[in-house]
Amino acid sequence: MNATALLLDPARLDRPDTDVRQHPFPFLIAHGQLPDESRSELERDFPKYSSAGFFPYDPADCGPSVNALVEQLTTPQFASAIGRYLGIDNLGQYPALVTLCRALNKRHGTIHTDSRSKVATALLYLNTQWPDTSDGCLRFLHRVDNIDDLVAPELKPLYGEFAVFKRCDNSFHGHLPYEGERRVIQVAWLTSEQEKLRKTKRGKFARAFKKLFGVLDRKLGAGRDRNAAHPD
Repeated sequence: MNATALLLDPARLDRPDTDVRQHPFPFLIAHGQLPDESRSELERDFPKYSSAGFFPYDPADCGPSVNALVEQLTTPQFASAIGRYLGIDNLGQYPALVTLCRALNKRHGTIHTDSRSKVATALLYLNTQWPDTSDGCLRFLHRVDNIDDLVAPELKPLYGEFAVFKRCDNSFHGHLPYEGERRVIQVAWLTSEQEKLRKTKRGKFARAFKKLFGVLDRKLGAGRDRNAAHPD
């Protein structure tokens, strides 16, 4: 398989079922963004993290197809194609921070906007199946205190589903508590290289901490309220 030629194509964003909105904040939800024939390779090559949460991308953790996918996700050309839908000129000029998640604990997914150091955030999901539940499904929201006040239909984190949004003071998003495997690649375009370095260091520390105290991490926030939020 010629992965670099097949995995991502900005033209797929123009599917008729792509949902693009500018209010209450700019976002895009697109379906079918990955080829079916790449499922098995991406499943095989996804990093086998032992802890839950998002961790900074390291090519050594991943197989060739995932590395090829990350490479395409972070090209300035792909970023600028996304930016046009969000009203962001030359999104590709900003440093891209990639984090990957294999599994979540129930404390994850509380309502938030993303930090001010982020210009835009993209989420590409890689789960071959999902239970018949709203738990763990991405929701864009009108408010910081109501997980059920949806801006658009929730997005199941299934293979090839893609969401991207411009970070705003009201770019509220989150999901209902979920524990288990939830594969996703996140790309955040940041305001500076200094912010990328800071977030990368923090992410590496979190990974080391969770390796040592994984049981504690799982217990923290396990009983959180469905409308819980956190500051960014």
